[in-house]
Amino acid sequence: MDEPRLIELETKLAYLEETLQVLNQVVARQQKQIDQLELLCRELRERALHATETVFRGTPADEVPPHY
Repeated sequence: MDEPRLIELETKLAYLEETLQVLNQVVARQQKQIDQLELLCRELRERALHATETVFRGTPADEVPPHY
């Protein structure tokens, strides 16, 4: 293989390695965000379930009309 061709291939490999590193960082950051959002969704779902249980325990007859 001639020298210029080898230098070109090495240069392309260096750029590809750098790109791969950047993409790996992006994927890791996105996974962290996904994990945080999943946790938030679970917490919100739990809150909603508990809120539904506590808010609607009475009967409609027990509620005060809005004009009072």
